[in-house]
Amino acid sequence: MTRCGVDSVKTRRPLRIARHSAFLVYAVALAGCVGVPPADVSSLLAPQFHRSEIVGFLAGLGTTFAAVPDVVWMCKHRSSVGMNPRMAAITGAFQILWVYYGLLIRSRPVIAWNMIGVLINLLSVAAFVHFARNERRRRERSATGALSGRVPD
Repeated sequence: MTRCGVDSVKTRRPLRIARHSAFLVYAVALAGCVGVPPADVSSLLAPQFHRSEIVGFLAGLGTTFAAVPDVVWMCKHRSSVGMNPRMAAITGAFQILWVYYGLLIRSRPVIAWNMIGVLINLLSVAAFVHFARNERRRRERSATGALSGRVPD
């Protein structure tokens, strides 16, 4: 077997073990939770909200603002390098479905955080398009400037 074949087998084995271990942990956790419904009581801090809504708002905070560092980096450096616009566009499209789902189940956290997420992903794609267009224009100007600087024979 070639060295590449040995290396690829060695790197796949830990991943397979990790996958099987994660599956085992999830299965044990789910089996232990059978018949234990969560009690969704009113929050002590804000009685008009259920505890699940508070947890939903906190969970949404983290997942919604995960794309913000990319947008900030692009704006700070005025560059689209390293950004994948397809990822943001696909995420934004599915967040629209989450908004619809939130409307169907009447869940304020699902609606609110996914609306914000759609806006952040839209901003991310718009920033990518803007900076990519500017970078392309700069490359074209530098290429035409280099060509026009030649002295004809």
